Order: sequence, then C-alpha cells, then structure tokens
Amino acid sequence: MGYGNMGYSVPHSIYPAGYHCDPKLPLPFVGIASQKNFIAFYHMGIYANPAFLEWFVSEYPKHSKQKLDMGKSCVRFKKLDQIPYKLIGELMRKISVENWIDLYEQNLKKTK
Repeated sequence: MGYGNMGYSVPHSIYPAGYHCDPKLPLPFVGIASQKNFIAFYHMGIYANPAFLEWFVSEYPKHSKQKLDMGKSCVRFKKLDQIPYKLIGELMRKISVENWIDLYEQNLKKTK
C-alpha cells in the first residue's frame, strides 16, 4: 500500500536512497486506485520517459475503443471492461526495476 492505494514500489533493499520527496518511503513505480468516478492506473515510467509515453499513446487505440483519458502518469478508466489489460501487461514488461531506477536517477539529475 502506498498513498492509500495499492502500489508497487522499489524497496529500500534494492534502492536504499528511497523516494527523493521523502527518503523514508520506497521509490514508487506503479499504482492502482479506485476513485469516485474512475479507476486510476499510475505508471511512473510513462511519465519519466517520452518514448514509453509515445509508445503507450500510439498503442492504446489498438486495445481500446474508448478515448484515452490521461494525466502525467495517470490513466483513467470509467469502467472495468474498458481497461486494456494486455496493453498494461506489455507496458509492465517494457520497464524493469533496473530501467526504472536508471530513468528515475536521470530525471532527478535534470531537476537539480
């Protein structure tokens, strides 16, 4: 659990520095939340890497008839049957923990 929702994070045993906003917390990676009007899927990799975002946006219409409703790292679905599980599975296989840590550190250096 992270931020009151189900989430997947990189544990301190793998990335001891933790999340830069609060180093006591593990590095967040993916989250799922049930909001009042939608189901939210958060994937930090599509936020941190424009190539992953471009891939996801271009592939989405092949997997769903619904218009893509997306924020920076958040993809919103109004109904369970609108979730493109296969596409999300492909996205999850594209970024390993090591890739995510490298991406995170590259982007963190840019902001400092």
